[in-house]
Amino acid sequence: MDEVSKRSAEDKKIRFKQNGAGSKKKNIIWILLITIISFFSSAALSWAASDVLKAVDIFTAFLVILFIVLINIISDTIGTAVTAADETPFHAMASRKLYGAKQSIKLIRNADKVSNVCNDVIGDICGVISGAAGAYIIIRIIGGGSEISLVGLVITGLIAALTVGGKALGKIIAIGNSNYIVYKVGVIIQFLTGGSHKRKKKGLKKNDGNKK
Repeated sequence: MDEVSKRSAEDKKIRFKQNGAGSKKKNIIWILLITIISFFSSAALSWAASDVLKAVDIFTAFLVILFIVLINIISDTIGTAVTAADETPFHAMASRKLYGAKQSIKLIRNADKVSNVCNDVIGDICGVISGAAGAYIIIRIIGGGSEISLVGLVITGLIAALTVGGKALGKIIAIGNSNYIVYKVGVIIQFLTGGSHKRKKKGLKKNDGNKK
């Protein structure tokens, strides 16, 4: 009993150091900024999606929903990959001036913000829009009645299943190929922002994957 009590007392003394995640002021500013952006972007995109759905047939509306779900899955995969990626190999790549290496390092160093945007902001917005689009399709199929129909259950269930299943698959791919995905996103970012040096062919292999 004395040994057990001694171990319990020692366990209580253990303190874990808080991981650095920027200053408190910067974090508060980021939270407020991302909240405001999410509100206006969600409202604007929902309005735009409803206008698009009004002008198309039911089959095209389904394609729009599938496209939104795909964006959600890809975004979630990128957010997961950034949090799982290892920064170390990108420093060697940056020293050799490989195309997109510096952008990849920036993504990993800002993993909390990138993950927040990809997993939460884009994910939630896509979820809201796809849900609203699904409801709009149900109304067009069964009319404006308030009763829950089999068609409505199938459509909402299908949207949820595709989203959740797709994200589950995306997370598996992201964790197994995190560095590769981050590098490809870094290449795209440098291309969009106008890279100043020539691209080299050498890069990460597809399955370099995880932190060791």
